[in-house]
Amino acid sequence: MQAWQVHENGEPSEVMRLAETERPVPGDGQVLLRVRAANVNFPDALLCRGQYQVRPPLPFTPGVEICGETEDGRRVIATPALPYGGFAEYAVADAAALLPAPGALDDAEAAALHIGYQTGWFGLHRRARIEAGETLLVHAAAGGVGSAAVQLGKAAGATVIGVVGGAEKAAVARELGCDVVVDRRAEDVVATVKEATGGRGADVIYDPVGGESYAQSAKLAAFEGRIVVVGFASGTIPTPALNHALVKNYSILGLHWGLYNTKDPELVRQCHEQLTELAARGAIKPLVSERVPLGGAAGAVQKVADGRSTGRIAVVTEGAA
Repeated sequence: MQAWQVHENGEPSEVMRLAETERPVPGDGQVLLRVRAANVNFPDALLCRGQYQVRPPLPFTPGVEICGETEDGRRVIATPALPYGGFAEYAVADAAALLPAPGALDDAEAAALHIGYQTGWFGLHRRARIEAGETLLVHAAAGGVGSAAVQLGKAAGATVIGVVGGAEKAAVARELGCDVVVDRRAEDVVATVKEATGGRGADVIYDPVGGESYAQSAKLAAFEGRIVVVGFASGTIPTPALNHALVKNYSILGLHWGLYNTKDPELVRQCHEQLTELAARGAIKPLVSERVPLGGAAGAVQKVADGRSTGRIAVVTEGAA
């Protein structure tokens, strides 16, 4: 079979190599999956760089989110068990963690429903307890993680403010349904959001970026607001001033979705059922901006790593829907 392999750490376009390899052999409790589509995530770039919290042995195949097919013909979504990731014709995954692929979504969309949307659901509903009528601010609103949060925020009845970088991404954020779009390259984010909210700020702030975005979040949190820390795509991990959180009465909430897989897998399944229902009625639909063949995976991962993508890029294998 064909599979992308990383033999040394570095930039994805430099260290990912397409090779002919043997099909992976599932271990105890695992199943072999034919990959129908693999979604490109920022963690794939971090894996290539050796900067992710999980460091699989070299060589490994990146690709942490797929829509695949079991040997008995079931269409499922899964997070492959590294080192046998999803940028390949076959991958392996834990049998107990397989989720049925929603019938309302094609393979590329189904592959993109898992990590980003689960993260958004847990961040907004489990951690921030968002309520209808509240204001949600989403950083990187046109990206893969951000676009999921925008759709989930709208589905929850929130007013959504999207912060993006550039006119092209601003147009995408508007199409996603953002009530207010702020282009951080052309506007003062803090001043614009303050004006849009009558000086109050946002009840919930969803931040997968860190760095300067977090500094803006702290200034924009409303009274009893909640900042959900999702990741650090900027490469800079902020050091919050806790005295500021104290005097403004806002909460800083950490979110690592992967922990729920081990600590409360049943809650993950319940989340998937809700996401499937939202997809069935058209309330959410992963924004797949590009579909590339397996041979284009390295370039796709590099594009996401460089922050040049909008929505999701899916690597689609031959014959997939």
